[in-house]
Amino acid sequence: MTAPYLRIVDEIRARIASGELRPGDAVPSARRITRDWGVALATATKVLATLHAAGLTRSMPGVGTVVSGATGNGPAAPRPAAAPGPPKGPPAGPPREDVDLSRERIVRAAIAIADAEGVAQLTMRRIATELGVATMSLYRHVGGKDDLLVAMMDTVLGEEPLPATPPDGWRARLEFSSRLQWQGFRRHPWLAPALSITRPQLIPNGMRHTEWALRALAGLGLTQQQKMHIHIALFSHVRGLALSLEPEAQAEQDSGMTSDEWMETRQEEFFAVMRGGDFPMMLELFGDDLEMDLDEMFEFGLGRFLDGLERYLSAAASDGPRSAGQ
Repeated sequence: MTAPYLRIVDEIRARIASGELRPGDAVPSARRITRDWGVALATATKVLATLHAAGLTRSMPGVGTVVSGATGNGPAAPRPAAAPGPPKGPPAGPPREDVDLSRERIVRAAIAIADAEGVAQLTMRRIATELGVATMSLYRHVGGKDDLLVAMMDTVLGEEPLPATPPDGWRARLEFSSRLQWQGFRRHPWLAPALSITRPQLIPNGMRHTEWALRALAGLGLTQQQKMHIHIALFSHVRGLALSLEPEAQAEQDSGMTSDEWMETRQEEFFAVMRGGDFPMMLELFGDDLEMDLDEMFEFGLGRFLDGLERYLSAAASDGPRSAGQ
């Protein structure tokens, strides 16, 4: 007997093969599948995952899951790049040389691809296709993917510059920069995984955030190393939460469900484990409709970090400069 999810997969596959669903058309969402076929959300999620694995669908930001153009079980054929202008010469000729190609255009195109599909899909060939130029022409402006990634990070970190006149007080200044960073991570989910703390890249606009934090902490009885440790600890809170943004965006596109909707499909499994084990506090917690909103967690963590830092600075003011790490 064929599993229910496979029957639904076959029906959607047939609609694609017949042309009823054409490349770029949205396929039924998980919610639509549960309603139209009368199955559970977990089954609907499996349908979408199977279609994606077969290369029949792909994720499109702002739209959801769409037909990729494939009609079989293999990977989807790549979508042809839009022509850069009126065709000239033989239609099958090589990509044109763009005299207006610049480092800035390449970086902007790369950011758009990474924003939409993640850094894993970012290749020099893909960027060249997007710009309608030969791949090798990119190397006249960027040294390679690593060089390009650094330029991308510098560009997006400079989108919302820190003000020339900072707010009054160290706390207001750190709150301001932390929220600016969080907003940047929100706009560009690939940014947090790309940044390194232990091996920092040479990113002037990132260095401006470090300089801002060090100046905010100046004159508070701290050593230079203590100020740097505070900055890294606070930035790690912001970046740490932001590391969840890219995989969550990808999971939402692949499944057609938000994290809350996905949790609904697993709720009974979690409750079964908690009831059968020694998890009374977690059982009570999940019974209260726990909210896992990343923005709320960011603000909560930021406030608690700065509350603790305030006590630490009060002690430093009383005791004088402490040894690094204390």
